[in-house]
Amino acid sequence: MKKLIIPFIALLFVASACKDGYIDELESVAPGTDAEAPHVTVAYPLDGTLIRVTEDVTPIEIQFTVTDDIEIKDIDVQLNGTSIATFNEFVDFRKAIESFTYDNLTNGQHTLAVVATDLSGKSTTHTVNFEKVEPYRPIYDGEVFYMPFDGDNVELVTIRNATRVGSPGFVTAGRVGGAYAGANDSYLTIPTTGLTNPDFSAVFWYKLNATPDRGGLLTISPADASNNLRTSGFRLFRENVGGKQRITLNVGNGTADVWFNSDAPYHLDPAADEWVHVAFSITNGEAILYINGEVASQGSFSGISWAGCEVLSIGSGAPNFIEWNHRSDLSNIDELRIFDKVLSQAEIQAIIDAES
Repeated sequence: MKKLIIPFIALLFVASACKDGYIDELESVAPGTDAEAPHVTVAYPLDGTLIRVTEDVTPIEIQFTVTDDIEIKDIDVQLNGTSIATFNEFVDFRKAIESFTYDNLTNGQHTLAVVATDLSGKSTTHTVNFEKVEPYRPIYDGEVFYMPFDGDNVELVTIRNATRVGSPGFVTAGRVGGAYAGANDSYLTIPTTGLTNPDFSAVFWYKLNATPDRGGLLTISPADASNNLRTSGFRLFRENVGGKQRITLNVGNGTADVWFNSDAPYHLDPAADEWVHVAFSITNGEAILYINGEVASQGSFSGISWAGCEVLSIGSGAPNFIEWNHRSDLSNIDELRIFDKVLSQAEIQAIIDAES
């Protein structure tokens, strides 16, 4: 009998409460005047979005929200003037948060339109212009990495975003299009996946900033408590020598490191305010440093070790090569390419000519 006492008392309480007015009765509320057209926001893609993938056709997830003061009737999503999705059933008839995947986005400029209509026939159209960028196809033999720095830090061969440390930026007047702009305590990093090959070459354009008087340009160096372990990887940096800047390549062979200092005629004048082309190649037997297509340093080398080399740094020696203060370079860098082969002097000159 105890099990029946609690429900019985509860029912008496509810009945009494309703009778005595403790609980309000449900009342219908008129929806009011439909005064406003629907409001539409698109979360993705945003206006100006650049979609970069390695395929010519890719899926895209479209995300948007529609609200109305009374009730949403339907929503039509259009791509380049063609309907690709329609919504007319909503859990909340005043607010619809929707997303869906469109599977066949092709290369080129696109216009997305979300058209929302309410019960009284008022309609709102929100449009977004975006682009699916045509995939980059390497144009040089052995090219495995390319960063043009045209307003973003995307590596275009494998479509990877570099990690920003600090606040590196861009300049619009690069050597070809835009360019990387260094800043204090700032640089980019990207994993070395696909880069650590026995034959290695890199090329880029470089516009020297007078300060600081030393800095890292391009570094693949192992992590170590000393921040200066040089028995593997490489370090490309600059230092003041007699008021000019000497470019140096340091490479580790597994047990020791070898230095390749650019010769005096190839030291850079901080007052010149000009773009120069920097390139180097490393292989089993030799390493060569080029400035403007000319051999600035060359010597025997037994072959590079990549032990512990997991990160490429751009615009600094940090995080793994800073003991001698080869930190952030405030200079500009453009058209960075890496190859899994040794570039000949003729191939380097061909790149210079093509980008000039």
